[in-house]
Order: sequence, then structure tokens, then C-alpha cells
Amino acid sequence: KIGDHIAGLGSLDSFKPQELSNISWAFSAAGVSHAELFEKIAYHIAGLDCLDSFKPQELANTVHAFCNAVRPHPALFDKIGHYIA
Repeated sequence: KIGDHIAGLGSLDSFKPQELSNISWAFSAAGVSHAELFEKIAYHIAGLDCLDSFKPQELANTVHAFCNAVRPHPALFDKIGHYIA
């Protein structure tokens, strides 16, 4: 239910980077690959102007969660890859 609620929100602007990372990680760790939720989070992060508000651990956890949930998202991975390079 919580995944459906978050995926249905108009915007994720009110979520802090750690919250986005934790949500991704929690669903992945629980073995729940909620397609709409992962897409929503991926597009939100990929669409940010800058990732300076994310700590390195939050970015690492987010990437790990997407990989573990088998939800690859090239735009998200490119955004994070360019940021850390």
C-alpha cells in the first residue's frame, strides 16, 4: 500500500535524499520490485539539477537497490555516474 501511495504522488519534491534512498533500499531488501515506485523515484532523481544534496552512501544504496530489484534505469545510472566521475 505504501508503495502505491508514494508512486501515486504528483511529486517527490518533499522527500529528502535519504528518504528516497531508504525507500528504494527497503523495497529491494524486502524483495518487492514495485515497478511504478522505482520508476517514480528514478525519474525524480534523474530529473534533479544537481545531486549535491545526496551523500555518497545514499547514492550507493540507491544504485544497489535498483540493481537488486532488477530495475535498471539508464537515465538514473547515467546521472549518478556523471556526478561521481
